[in-house]
Amino acid sequence: MKIQRYSAHQADEIARLFHLAVHAIDSSIYNQAQKNAWAPTPIDYQRWRARLAQKQPLVAMIEDRITGFIELDGDGHIDCTYTHPDFQRRGVAAALFEQLLQEAKQRQLKRLYVEASLLAKPFFEQRGFSLIKQNQVQRNGVSLVNFSMEKQL
Repeated sequence: MKIQRYSAHQADEIARLFHLAVHAIDSSIYNQAQKNAWAPTPIDYQRWRARLAQKQPLVAMIEDRITGFIELDGDGHIDCTYTHPDFQRRGVAAALFEQLLQEAKQRQLKRLYVEASLLAKPFFEQRGFSLIKQNQVQRNGVSLVNFSMEKQL
């Protein structure tokens, strides 16, 4: 696996990966209406291209396939951490996070923080994040649960 900085030609594949990852979540965790609100169909590729150009995520590659991505904002906010469903539980998110952590330390950030989904909460807990609070957020008129978490560096 190789971790690299985002390149513009990867935008549409990353948008599809996000959509697939959200819609692959078991319906006992987030129901179909919640998944549709979180990752609407059709995919808004133009919005994703603009977002990724601004965010410049780290991208995990296995051979020529994008297997995951993670975003780190300048203030330590982790905005997205997603792994392609075919590559989940293979260390992709862990490798992305380790690279992100190194970058955060190089930037001399004091903390990392995230709004973690029900599915992502254990991942961040295992990496030393503390729960701040549970949130009810609205996405396209549908309520979703996530968790504000932080890690001091």
